[in-house]
Amino acid sequence: MLTAMKFSSLAVAACLSLLAAACSSPTVQAPNTVPAPTAVPPVAPTPTSSAAPTAVARPTQAASATVAPQSATASSVASTKLVIDQSVSQARYHAHEQLVGKTLPSEAVGTSKSVSGSLVLGSDGTVLADQSSISVDLSKLQSDESRRDNFVKSDTLQTGRFPMATFVPRGVEGLPTPLPSSGEATFQLTGDLTVHGVTKPVTWQVTAQFADNAITGNATTSVKITDFGMTPPKAGPVLSIEDALTLELAFTAAREA
Repeated sequence: MLTAMKFSSLAVAACLSLLAAACSSPTVQAPNTVPAPTAVPPVAPTPTSSAAPTAVARPTQAASATVAPQSATASSVASTKLVIDQSVSQARYHAHEQLVGKTLPSEAVGTSKSVSGSLVLGSDGTVLADQSSISVDLSKLQSDESRRDNFVKSDTLQTGRFPMATFVPRGVEGLPTPLPSSGEATFQLTGDLTVHGVTKPVTWQVTAQFADNAITGNATTSVKITDFGMTPPKAGPVLSIEDALTLELAFTAAREA
């Protein structure tokens, strides 16, 4: 009886050992077959993908650096400069004044023949304000009455302190682009006018005639004396002058590319 039980126990133990070996042998083989293909693929693509963008980016940067200077050069070449001819250009003011012994107001006209400056237009017809400026020497103003001139220059304009009137153009509307070599055009020129140390925006109405090498024309605008910190003058036979003035520029300008 004891012998049979021992044999039976040994048989059971042997069976359990066989089952354990059978169960454990597939588990050991699985890691040997699965990790091998999984670990290898990421290694090969990594150098290939990182190297490709480096080769493409360098020529792109070089190309953009080359284009910018060419564009700036083309723009400067295409600009047009209109230079005031000082020998024939004039600036005037027109004022309505009331004189002693007169029932109706009359017009006073003062003229300065000292005008200088230039207007520079870009290739698209826009004003290049940093390169454009027109100046008038107010100390050179003359009218038909010397007493009026002396009072206006010394008391009203104070040309000893503020001898120049300066206009800086900033925009143009209605001017043909490119500038024609013949015919006539009417357009508006806007910008900042400085008189007596005060700067105000103004708009000039311009009528111009075009030729191959020059432009001639007339520009007018309206301002108020008090807007520039001045008082309308009264002197000698002049009882009063209206606050509103008409400013006029009769110009000839040479065309320079």
